[in-house]
Parts: sequence; structure tokens; C-alpha cells
Amino acid sequence: MTERLPLFPLGTVLFPGMVLPLRLFEERYLALLRDLLDRPAPRRFGVVAIELGHEVGPGAARRLAEVGCVADLREARARPDGRYDVVTVGRDRFRTKGVDSSGPYPRAEVEHLPEEAGADAAAAAERALAAFRVYRHRMAAVGAPVPEVAGLADGRDAVAVSYDVAAAVVLDGPDKQRLLAAGDAARRLAAARALLARENRLLRAFPTLPAGPFLDGSFHPN
Repeated sequence: MTERLPLFPLGTVLFPGMVLPLRLFEERYLALLRDLLDRPAPRRFGVVAIELGHEVGPGAARRLAEVGCVADLREARARPDGRYDVVTVGRDRFRTKGVDSSGPYPRAEVEHLPEEAGADAAAAAERALAAFRVYRHRMAAVGAPVPEVAGLADGRDAVAVSYDVAAAVVLDGPDKQRLLAAGDAARRLAAARALLARENRLLRAFPTLPAGPFLDGSFHPN
């Protein structure tokens, strides 16, 4: 099934279930927001990571990732300077089939992707969660708290756990994008576990790694 969605290129990766606050100031995305607010809920748009280029200015978003995530607009608050603070939540993944940049903001024809658990997903979730607990402990030890991730025993399925782990670990954009694009939860969890093992080795070797600025809530992509 395909759908035509407004598209919001960002220098970050959105995962299903992830809360993403944004501060909008560029005119094309203010136009996108106005169009969304004129519609009844649900108000949806596509978030896709920028692989080459910048979020704003010359050369913006010259190459976009193929796989993105639908965002639900949950809150929009106008600021006195004309900007908006908005809160979005990730929903389902999509693959872009074509981008139309002729309007005031980009739009894309997207194909929604299925969510499959994959082989031995429950075991993969437990292994990834064990690595994540070590990671969380080591990050807390250097003053960079990381959110808790609920496990299978808390009623979360392997697909949800895979996205929660992917969203919680601090990684660069390409690593995050590979997790988003994984074919199923089991493969995503296995990839996340390998990345967590790498991060745990780094944290053990460099215990003063300054990850805190990325986790204190002060970063607002646009």
C-alpha cells in the first residue's frame, strides 16, 4: 500500500514509538505545519534522515535515506517570534518511492513496510536487553543517564523492544539508519546487540566519554 505524505528531512532518525520534539522556524516547514493543522487528526508526515547535505540553507538535504518513519503530530505551540514547538511520535516505517520537491515543502509517495518479528526474536530481544543494561549502567557512571527500556516480561513484544533499544542507544546517524531499515525485529536486535558490544568496549576503555550533551533534552533538530 502506498500513500502520499508531506516529508520532513532531518539530521536524525525517528523510530516507531519514539517521541521527537521539534522547533520549526524554516518557512517551508511552517507551511507544512499550517497545512497539517488545517486537517482533522491524525496529522501525519514522513520523517526521513538526511544522508548528504544539511537541514537548512544551501545544499540542504541533497540525498535522503530510503527508509523513514511516519510521525504523528501530537502538540503544536506557537512562540512569540513566529516559530513553533511541536511534539511528534513515531508510528510506522516506510520506503520512499519518489520525492516531489516542486511545492512549498517536499512530498513523497511512500510504501509502508511490514513489521515482522523474525526468527527467534524473543531470544534476540533478551540478548540485546542484557547488552543494553550493561550500556545503561556504564553511561550512568559517566553522568549520561539513558532511558529504561521495558522488556518482554513487561508486555512489550520483540518488535517494540527492538525500536526502544535502537532509539535509546547513542549512535551516529548511519548506525541508527541501519537499525531502522533492518528487515525484521530479530535482525534489528542482533545488529543493536553488536553495536552495544562496541559501545560497551569504548565506555570501558574511555570511562569519561562525554555523551551527556546529546541526552539532556537540549537538542532540537529542525
